[in-house]
Amino acid sequence: MLKTFDLVLIGVMTATAAVTYTIKHRAELKLEEVHRLEAEIKLEKDTIDLLKADWALQSQPNRLERLVKAYNDELKLQPTESTALVHAKELPMLKSEVPVPDVTEAKASAKGATVASAKSATVPSAKSAPDTAKGAQATAKSQPIPMPAPRGEAEDADQIETGSVEE
Repeated sequence: MLKTFDLVLIGVMTATAAVTYTIKHRAELKLEEVHRLEAEIKLEKDTIDLLKADWALQSQPNRLERLVKAYNDELKLQPTESTALVHAKELPMLKSEVPVPDVTEAKASAKGATVASAKSATVPSAKSAPDTAKGAQATAKSQPIPMPAPRGEAEDADQIETGSVEE
């Protein structure tokens, strides 16, 4: 007859077989997912290659020249003058860097009171930290907005800079 030890071993073997089957099934599902993802990646790479080839075809100089000639009356395109190009140093400031004008200062200058602008330009020295910060903000707001230098006065005008504009 079957002893309890034999029954325990049969139970352990059945549990092991069930765990093994579950692990195998999960591995097969993961393998199918890997194959699906590889197929999607290959499709995306093929699409990118196709779009690059299409872009190369669309941006051929001969084709663009024919289009310019064909639609010249409608578009009225003109060649870009070399003086129309600017250097990165000559670009205006970013909107985030433009100082906000002080409303109280604008009202005071409209009335002809130049004393108010002189007071707002000074930073209090013996006051608490919040007052000092307010004075510094007033000083920053009262500064004039910097303008880009004219092209003729730019240093190293012969040198062409490339790259992105840094903030």
